[in-house]
Amino acid sequence: MLKRMLLAVLLLLFFIPLLPAQVVTTNPEKIVKKIEVTGSAEQEITPDEIYFNISLREYMKDKSNKVDITTLEKQLQNAVNQAGIAKENFRVENIYGNRWYWQKKKPEEFLASKRYTLKLSDLSRIDGILEKVDAKGVEAVNVASYTHTKIEQYRKEIKTAALKAAREKARYLLDGIGAQLGDPIEIQEMGGDYQPQPMYDMARMSNMAMNVAGAEMEQAAPSDIDFKKIKIRYEIRAVFGIK
Repeated sequence: MLKRMLLAVLLLLFFIPLLPAQVVTTNPEKIVKKIEVTGSAEQEITPDEIYFNISLREYMKDKSNKVDITTLEKQLQNAVNQAGIAKENFRVENIYGNRWYWQKKKPEEFLASKRYTLKLSDLSRIDGILEKVDAKGVEAVNVASYTHTKIEQYRKEIKTAALKAAREKARYLLDGIGAQLGDPIEIQEMGGDYQPQPMYDMARMSNMAMNVAGAEMEQAAPSDIDFKKIKIRYEIRAVFGIK
């Protein structure tokens, strides 16, 4: 009998730690007071890297004489060198020919073309380069793209400015109700960016005579219109605590 009682006590002591514990919470969950706002910032930047596409095309001076692509290319190359443009900023982009398939032309009447890419830091320098090239041999000129050498630095600065704007907004909103701004709880970049590469034909063709349908246009007067700037904009969502 005694052995049975001792065995029962031992079994009871063994199973007691396995019983689920009950925890009584005396403090309810603390409510976090917070304010959520958005801030934005933007800036316009003048590009310092402008990429031009320049297309040269052979043309017939008369029925038997042709101004070849080598002559035109040499003119452009010399103009670029005289402007002090680094060699790596001027390159051939494409080479192609021009012939109507239903016409039987002589080899000397084939009109070859070449397209070049030229990088400049200042838009105004393109005029001085193009005016040294035979205008009849210039088929087209357009701005391919543009950007700024410090674009990433500007992006960081504008994002920081957007966050500061969000904090300032939260501060003056809380001031209106006599509350104090606390530490940031959450920060999220919403949207916005910059557009560095819009594609469009260059309107400034000063000092150039364009040959359209065999008739020369008069030279355009130099333009003082500023080049389109890069607009960078960012928006930040921020959540701050309230003291």
